[in-house]
Amino acid sequence: MDPLILSRIQFAANISFHILFPTITIALGWVLLFFKLRFNRTGDEKWMDAYRFWVKVFALSFALGVVSGITMSFQFGTNWPGFMESVGNIAGPLLAYEVLTAFFLEAAFLGIMLFGFRRVPGWLHTTATFLVAFGTTLSAFWILVLNSWMHTPAGYEVIDGVVHATDWMAIIFNPSLPYRLTHMLLASGLTVAFLIAGISALRWIWGDRGAEVRATLRFGATLGAVLIPLQIYAGDMHGLNTLEHQPAKVAAMEGNWETQGNVPLVLFALPDQEARENRMEIAIPNVASLILTHSLDGEVPGLNDFVAADGTPEHPPVAPVFFSFRIMVGMGMAMLALSWSALWFMRRGRGVEGLPRAWIYAFAAMGFSGWIATLAGWYVTEIGRQPWLVTGVLTTKEAVGPVTGGMVASSLVAYLLVYAVLMAAYLGTLTYLARRAARHDPLTPDLPTPDAGVRALQPAE
Repeated sequence: MDPLILSRIQFAANISFHILFPTITIALGWVLLFFKLRFNRTGDEKWMDAYRFWVKVFALSFALGVVSGITMSFQFGTNWPGFMESVGNIAGPLLAYEVLTAFFLEAAFLGIMLFGFRRVPGWLHTTATFLVAFGTTLSAFWILVLNSWMHTPAGYEVIDGVVHATDWMAIIFNPSLPYRLTHMLLASGLTVAFLIAGISALRWIWGDRGAEVRATLRFGATLGAVLIPLQIYAGDMHGLNTLEHQPAKVAAMEGNWETQGNVPLVLFALPDQEARENRMEIAIPNVASLILTHSLDGEVPGLNDFVAADGTPEHPPVAPVFFSFRIMVGMGMAMLALSWSALWFMRRGRGVEGLPRAWIYAFAAMGFSGWIATLAGWYVTEIGRQPWLVTGVLTTKEAVGPVTGGMVASSLVAYLLVYAVLMAAYLGTLTYLARRAARHDPLTPDLPTPDAGVRALQPAE
C-alpha cells in the first residue's frame, strides 16, 4: 500500500489507456484526408465508402481519447502536486498551448468533418478534414514537447527549488524532441496501417469482397510496408540520442551490467537485479556494441555504474525496461515480415486475391499490433526514466502528494473497472461496425442533397 508505487501504477494505467486512442486519431486523420482527396480526384465511390466507415472509427477513438485525457490532468493536482509546484512554469504553458492551438482546432471542425458530407460544399468538407488532421498532429507535438523536455530538460534555471524558463526555443526544441516526435508519429501511422488492414481482413473473412475492402486492405498493407523501415531507422536514431542523454536507460534496455566494449546483443535473458547479472542469457556476440556505437568493440554503459555508495540503484527497474524493449522490437519485426511478404504476394497475384488465406488471418490477428508496440515503447521510455520524473531536476518520489495508500488503491480499482468496460464497448463497437459493413448494411440512411427539398416542391415539367 505504498502511496508512491500505487500512484505510479494509477498514472501508468491512465496513460496506457489514454495513449491507445490518440495513437489512432493522429494518423487516421491524415488517412481520411487521403481517402477524401482520392474520391475528389477519381470520383470512385469506394474511397468515399472507406471515408464514411473510418470516420466513425475516428469519432469513436477521438471521444475516448478526450475523456481519458481529462482524468490525467486531475492527477497532477491530486497525486503529483510536487510536479506542478516544481516545473509548473514549464508544464503549464505547454499544456495550455496544446489546448488553445490544437484541441480547439479539432473541436471547431470535427462536426463539419463528421456530419457535413452533403451539407457543405465539397471543398469545405475536405478543408475541415485537413484541419482536424492537422490539429491531431499539433496536439501530439505539444504533448511530446513537454514529455521530451522531462527527459532532456533545457532552457531553464532553478530558483529556490522552482524551475523557471530562460529560453523557450531551447525548451520546445530540446535535444530529444525531434527523435521522440518522429518515432511517435511513425508509431501512429503503423498502428493505423495495421488497424485498417486488420479490420479489412476481418470483413474479407466474413465474405465482403467489395471494392472498398480490396482498396483498404491493400492500402493498409502498403502503408505498413512503407513506414516500418522508416520506423526502424528512426528508432535507431532515437536510441543513439538516448545513449547520449540517458545512458542508464540504454543499459537497462540492453541488460548490460558492466561498462565495456564488445557487448553482445541479448536476445533473451532473465535479468536478476539483486545478483546484478542475467540468467539464462541467449546473446549474439558484439552486436549491441555495433548497433549503439557502429563499432564491434564500442563501449556500452553498464548498470553497475549507476549505483549509489550505499548500494541503492540509481537506474531504472531492469526487467520491465528489458522485456518491454524486446516486445516493441519483436512486434516491429513481425510488422516488417507480414507487410513486405503481403506486398510480394499481391504484386505476384495482382491484388488482394493473391494473398494466401493465412496472410489474411495474420492481418486480422495483428489488427491491434500497433497498440502492443506503442505501449511497450512507452514503458521503455517512461519506466526507463526512473528514478527521475524530470531528469536531473525532480525525482518521482519528490513529486508524489500526501495521499494515503488506501485512497489511491480504491480510485485505482475504480479506474480499472471503468477502463475495462470502456475498452469492451470500444472493441464491441468496432466489431459491430465491421460486421454491418461486411453485410453492406448502411449504418446511416442516405442523406439528401441540400437542394433536394426545393426541387421536390417545384412542379414537374
